[in-house]
Amino acid sequence: MERSQENHTLNPKESTVRAEKPKDAVEGIGHEETIYNFRFSEDEDATRRVTWRVLCSEFLQQFVSPKDTVVDIGAGDGNFLLNIQAGRKIAVDLSAQVQSLRDRGIEIVQAPATELSSYIHDKVDVVFMSNFLEHLPERRLVLEVLEASKSILKKGGRVMILQPNIRYVGPAYWDYIDHHIALTEHSLQEALEVTGFKVERMIPRFRPYTAKSKVGHVVGRRGDWLVRMYLRMPLLWKIFGQQTFVVARI
Repeated sequence: MERSQENHTLNPKESTVRAEKPKDAVEGIGHEETIYNFRFSEDEDATRRVTWRVLCSEFLQQFVSPKDTVVDIGAGDGNFLLNIQAGRKIAVDLSAQVQSLRDRGIEIVQAPATELSSYIHDKVDVVFMSNFLEHLPERRLVLEVLEASKSILKKGGRVMILQPNIRYVGPAYWDYIDHHIALTEHSLQEALEVTGFKVERMIPRFRPYTAKSKVGHVVGRRGDWLVRMYLRMPLLWKIFGQQTFVVARI
């Protein structure tokens, strides 16, 4: 579908750009805002906030310079961008929920992730996505999102992906109505290599699946010290980890 580029590009002086919702939208099932408003309880949301605060400061920050420009695909409520130190932050999401981040100094691109280069013309240092690829309705779109990410990255730029792994999650992977694509560490690596990335670090089993899990409930009761302990003991990853973490460069 053709779309005029006028008034649809993001530069550092702008805070928001929206795409007209295409008739053939390639992401989502159309009820995301309702789904996410009910998916997590208040306690589970608190667990997610604690987890992201510690995860960013104790682990993810090593891959992001404080001066970097960072794009978060499927940013949602912004737990990653709100906790990572970066020079410029851009949240990409189709949901109107992402607009709440504008008042926090975060630029907004409310558009499909397959069209990043149409809205972000300045090259960026890091593209991040967490629990995003499984929501795409077709496997070819996984490659298209990775290709779109590559198109906006600087030479030597990184993509960082945190992704549920069907091998370790098992049938619970399908407990969510908006999960369509099942990936393992091997299919994720293949997708990255096919689209021109070189994998630098792969952790097949990293963090637990969800704040709704038994581990998540324990974290909610024990606070951030338990998350710190977990991150500092990789042996625990091999026991409780159900999400894969990968860093790749172009």
